[in-house]
Amino acid sequence: MKILVTGAKGFVGRNLCAQLKNIRDGKARNYGFGPADQAAAGAGSPAQAGRDKCIEEVFEYDLDSTADELDRWCGEADFVFNLAGVNRPKDVKEFMSGNFGFASTLLEKLKEHGNTCPVMLSSSQQASLTGRFGDSEYGRSKKAGEDLFLKYGDDTGAKVLVYRFPNLFGKWCRPNYNSAVATFCNAIANDLPFTVNDPSVELELLYIDDLVDEMIACLRGEEHRCDFDGLGVFPMKNGPYCYVPTTHRATLGEIVDLLNAFEEQRSTLIVPEIPAGSFAKKLYSTFLSYLPERKVAFALKTNADARGSFTELVKTLGNGQFSVNISNPGVTKGQHWHNTKWEFFIVVSGRALIQERRIGSDEVLNFEVSGAEIKAVHMLPGYTHNIINLSDTEPLVTLMWANELFDPGRPDTYFEPVE
Repeated sequence: MKILVTGAKGFVGRNLCAQLKNIRDGKARNYGFGPADQAAAGAGSPAQAGRDKCIEEVFEYDLDSTADELDRWCGEADFVFNLAGVNRPKDVKEFMSGNFGFASTLLEKLKEHGNTCPVMLSSSQQASLTGRFGDSEYGRSKKAGEDLFLKYGDDTGAKVLVYRFPNLFGKWCRPNYNSAVATFCNAIANDLPFTVNDPSVELELLYIDDLVDEMIACLRGEEHRCDFDGLGVFPMKNGPYCYVPTTHRATLGEIVDLLNAFEEQRSTLIVPEIPAGSFAKKLYSTFLSYLPERKVAFALKTNADARGSFTELVKTLGNGQFSVNISNPGVTKGQHWHNTKWEFFIVVSGRALIQERRIGSDEVLNFEVSGAEIKAVHMLPGYTHNIINLSDTEPLVTLMWANELFDPGRPDTYFEPVE
């Protein structure tokens, strides 16, 4: 399968092309098109049936491409993603020429070659021409492009997939252009001034990886169909339009609050809640992609003494904290117990003896561990415990996880030797 992507150097195009090439080169699997997927499917399976099930080439068309390249690629393509468009022209008249005009050229080239491969069009919510978009020149140009593509499908029988995308965000999105999220991420990450005119304004937001997954689903014929009523999306098996089913809603104020919490992580070590699939998780990844070099690495506070050192690494609001403990040769650390707090000790380098004894009992539990065979050992509530470096020459390195953040006002830590 040969795929043509127009607007390949834009935000969506860069992300889509990168993932298509990952699949082509066998670096990504579970999409159904790469050599890794075919190998996993096994000889004789439908996935092995033909080369059309594997991505062979990705043609990347952009402003620096030639007319000859566009002509040749339109003749060879098995699928076209038309992401090219004008967002911020110097003159509003350029909206129609840049969006509708190029779409016309693209479709004419496909017609000249008799190529009725599927074609996808990247449109916008503004094409609804309703509400605040009612007088949008950009929206009118996008609606004209939609109508052109839909008529092309009727005339040629080619499969047409028209998507109206909401506000997009993710890595590689240009700040101070047409994405508030990109602008806020860049400003907060780089300590730049920015303005939020109305924090209560709510946006519908589409993450770039969710968009790309939907584009790859199009290649399998598994796009999500719908119709629109203004900005309302109505899923429909044979609808004239398409949509990405996973979007998020957040106010400008909520977005900025999250970004400020992400920025503070370097000083507080607290990672905000980022559940799987959540907007916060996707926004955090987006924010990190805007960090300047001076913020990519940062120092941690280390508490050191003659016994070794202890450094807190990462804290969470609901799932405890991680630390690293270094014990000098022959040193014993710990010798305390907790009522409710419990921990994992994980030795990653060196040899250690971990001992635990239930309060009020003489029975000692002994666990000899080393970095050669990594194990996690529970520090049980109500058991006094220690960790002894068994080496006379090498330091002992232990990762420690506690189920709660350390509270100096109520440390829940009581000294008592194990033996």
